[in-house]
Amino acid sequence: MRTVTDTPNTIAGLLRIAAELLCERSDSPRLDAEVILGNLLGATRSALTVRRDDAIDADTERAYRELIVRRAGGVPVAYLTGVREFWSLPLKVTPAVLVPRPETELLVEQALELLVGGSAAVLDLGTGSGAIALAVASERRDARVVGVDISEAAIRVARDNAEALGLAHIEWRVGSWFAAVAEERFDVILSNPPYIRARDAALASLQAEPAMALIGGPTGLEQLSSIIAAAASHLNPGGWLLTEHGADQAGAVAALFERQHFQDIRSLEDYSGRPRLTRGQLRGPSPPPLNQESP
Repeated sequence: MRTVTDTPNTIAGLLRIAAELLCERSDSPRLDAEVILGNLLGATRSALTVRRDDAIDADTERAYRELIVRRAGGVPVAYLTGVREFWSLPLKVTPAVLVPRPETELLVEQALELLVGGSAAVLDLGTGSGAIALAVASERRDARVVGVDISEAAIRVARDNAEALGLAHIEWRVGSWFAAVAEERFDVILSNPPYIRARDAALASLQAEPAMALIGGPTGLEQLSSIIAAAASHLNPGGWLLTEHGADQAGAVAALFERQHFQDIRSLEDYSGRPRLTRGQLRGPSPPPLNQESP
């Protein structure tokens, strides 16, 4: 196999050899190669095509080789570029947080569908880079949004993203799940918690990302169970809980919702057609419409 040390010093040549090197380690080798080089050069992917015959100086070529070797070693593209787009928002991403995934945008879509009219209070548990909280806040600037994470480093990343995007109305808290919000109640609680089993084979391809944000426990359901069990104490009457989970966990998660007496429980598929999100509404006598202020 050719290596990046054989790379010709033009944009087209660098991209071709980089894609060849990544073809066995990435599902999108050409895209990865283009995004990494484009970030390094400050150019769009279309600009790289136009400039395909441009020569690359030795220092840039060396830096690119190093990045491609790291990507081939399993480091996510977002960690190499420091940026990931989510809900069309450019987010700062570091190894302190998970790389936001497109399928998690389903949580945002569902939250916005439920948040109709009036002011609302929204809680994002395990906020990481702040992706979910920032997406909701960008669409609902009248909402009170709180993002919680047990990692101080993650909250620093989330704060940086909020500042860069001009979304100053989000509150960021450090703490373990609901411990950070004490007696507070919300209209919608969102969470993409750790839900991978401790010995799941999938973890081999995720070694660069923080384990504490991935591993949910021996069965993968432990953190989900804790959140669902405590959520009712932090929801307004008629409020909603929405959780992301593994594609094979929908039945078990729905059962956890039922055990805590949620109603209108529904599991939804992500863009790949896999069960990815379960939502439920807090039971209560004649619950007020969502977003109505509680007495």
